[in-house]
Amino acid sequence: MKLFIINGPNLNLLGVREPDIYGKETYASLIQRIGEYAREKQIVVECYQSNHEGDLVDYIQKAYSEGADGIVLNPCAYTHTSIALLDAIKAVSLPVVEVHISDISLREDFRKVSYIREACLASIIGHGTNGYLEAMDLLLSHVGVRV
Repeated sequence: MKLFIINGPNLNLLGVREPDIYGKETYASLIQRIGEYAREKQIVVECYQSNHEGDLVDYIQKAYSEGADGIVLNPCAYTHTSIALLDAIKAVSLPVVEVHISDISLREDFRKVSYIREACLASIIGHGTNGYLEAMDLLLSHVGVRV
């Protein structure tokens, strides 16, 4: 089982950027926790973060070309603006779980719109960084692996 964990703009500043909204956990700590959880579940994960939309599209396509079983995607601000990410998800036909650390439904009006949601298996919002682990479990269950 192989999952790609793909993160969008500014997530590299996790723990620094608006900790009252996103928490104090650092990006490095999150990636370490995801890696530990993956080892516990006996799956391979590849984590990636970029501030550039095209790089995220490329990485979604890489997940497909490298035979990933699914994608956990936190597109960050591109959630609300990127038809390119939506099209990339549709193109690869992999199960994708959208993750947001904060509850975007309770924030500014523009954050309530997700362009990618329609192409995702599920959305996990407002569960903090634990949402990543929940998304991994959901994908495991989706492909028939006991969680």
